[in-house]
Amino acid sequence: MFVLFILEVPAVGASSGHLRNCSSSTSASSSSPEVPAVLSITKLDTVCFPERKKYNSSDGNELNISAPCSLLRPAVMKAAAPGGFLVLPWPTSGGGGGGSDPEVEAAEGRGGLLLRCGALLGVTLICVAVLRKWIAGGVCRCSVRLDGKTVLITGANTGIGRETSRDLARRGARVVMACRDLTRAEQAAEEIRRSTGNGNVVIRHLDLASLYSVRQFAKDFLDSEDRLDILINNAGVMMCPKWLTEDGFETQLAVNHLGHFLLTNLLLPKLKSSAPSRVVTVSSIAHRGGRIDFDDLFFSRRPYSSLESYRQSKLANVLFARELAHRLRDSGVSSFCLHPGVIRTELGRHVHGWFPLLGALLSLPSFLLMKTPWQGSQTTVYCAVTPGLEGRSGRYFSDCAEKETAPEGRDDVVARKLWEESARLVGLKDSC
Repeated sequence: MFVLFILEVPAVGASSGHLRNCSSSTSASSSSPEVPAVLSITKLDTVCFPERKKYNSSDGNELNISAPCSLLRPAVMKAAAPGGFLVLPWPTSGGGGGGSDPEVEAAEGRGGLLLRCGALLGVTLICVAVLRKWIAGGVCRCSVRLDGKTVLITGANTGIGRETSRDLARRGARVVMACRDLTRAEQAAEEIRRSTGNGNVVIRHLDLASLYSVRQFAKDFLDSEDRLDILINNAGVMMCPKWLTEDGFETQLAVNHLGHFLLTNLLLPKLKSSAPSRVVTVSSIAHRGGRIDFDDLFFSRRPYSSLESYRQSKLANVLFARELAHRLRDSGVSSFCLHPGVIRTELGRHVHGWFPLLGALLSLPSFLLMKTPWQGSQTTVYCAVTPGLEGRSGRYFSDCAEKETAPEGRDDVVARKLWEESARLVGLKDSC
């Protein structure tokens, strides 16, 4: 890049000549060298002006010129103007020695660095926004109202259960929140009543790890409620230590599957009388790779693996929903199961307990790579309220769309055997 350097020279005649190197002593008789009115350089030439030297034009007028030494000039340069102006190019960087300004170069370097950092930041923010949108998955766009309908949600005081309760309450439904911790349940219910303006949100005690609690809850519900339009089997535990329930069952299979299996069967009379009605069971993509070990369901003889147990319980959810749909065909009761996504909820509290350092390291990435509870509740709401899903009873959903289950989740023989074994374990004689 060049900047024009203009030297004003008084008008002179049309004389021409070559500018002499001023650093060499060319004449002892002249105290100041002459500067021609017309400068013509026919080849690459080096012109040296000592700083603030005085030169005489051909008509004897004195001219002050300030310029760095050793300026490299173009091959052919002519500068002449009617007003007597001498025009020289001014290099801003490079060139020979004095043509560069350290402060300008430093400023340009800082500007370039800021520009690159800004571009990198902008690209990063765009990538994060696109990633977050992709992770968020589908959103239930259905605006169906549920006025006059009754919805029962297990594990409704936290996580996606709480957000599901809020959404269905906003649609006008009577929401029964079935929770183990009544104190936290009442706090959540009050917040939902206040935020939705729906005062018809109630809490009931339910401990899915206790068959007695499940039976007592079902009895009270059947006695007090007129209808049940939507049952959402949402509660669950994930990768907890090897605990046994009061009934002698391994906790993950007991809470995630057996408790909901018994609850659903006990409430079927109310579901059938309220038809068309729905049963929505929250499973997980973790059912892939799961296996139902009928010889050792509760890890009595094999080493306990919290992950393997969790996978078994989530596969049991998928098989239960599939077999329920088969058994309730033409009854007006539909059955669906779903994967809500990887969500930032309390469900993973036992994982952090097992691996505290890993949990601390992943806490920041989890904010970018996990769904919020509201986002995680969208597929549950979709299965609960979207019209026209009855023809897809028994199917598996994720991100508000039907998805294919793992091959082990489509095994009807295993599904039937699991149903029969579950009925035996919970003491259910009359199942559908």
